[in-house]
Amino acid sequence: MPSTDDSRLEQRLAGLPPTFTAAQARQALLSPRDLAASVREGTIDELSRGVYRRADAPETAHADLLAVCTRAPRAVVCGESALALHELIDDIPAAVHIAVPRGSRRPAISYPPVVIAQYAARTFPIGIEPFQAAPGETVPVYSAARSVVDAMRHRHRLGETLALAALGRYLRSSGRGGVGELQRIARELDALSVIRPAVEAVLA
Repeated sequence: MPSTDDSRLEQRLAGLPPTFTAAQARQALLSPRDLAASVREGTIDELSRGVYRRADAPETAHADLLAVCTRAPRAVVCGESALALHELIDDIPAAVHIAVPRGSRRPAISYPPVVIAQYAARTFPIGIEPFQAAPGETVPVYSAARSVVDAMRHRHRLGETLALAALGRYLRSSGRGGVGELQRIARELDALSVIRPAVEAVLA
């Protein structure tokens, strides 16, 4: 039979969300020693410094996204990571790409690997939508249209081949309505001069 301490630990862990922080654990009256013991016993996994996931939580292929977005709750998944989530590129990014508002503090995350971009505060909220990283758990990600516009805007950094491939796949999958959404986002980001000729070239 489990000891009283084991039962107490199990009950407190069961009251936490599938992915939780050390601060949330403290609020549930779990000590650092409790967390360390739970990691050793395999009842929780440490995804990143101070971020844990219960072993009984639903399986997910996006544990790195959950870890990073839990560590940096103001960040939004962007760039190659967003393009991959929207299945606009075949590459699997080696790091989690996130954006934070320009002027805000950059998250200090050593693991999982991250690439941090800073976007203008005025346009930062444009195109944010939830992505279900695990059952009942979402992370903020830029929409497919915003991700394509950003890829074209930053093609010198991401690579023109990747940006054009993502644009082509987006246009093939989204149809005429997708063109309108792409232009709307581009207009808000002052990027119509980049997007319009690229769309015309791909559709020609």
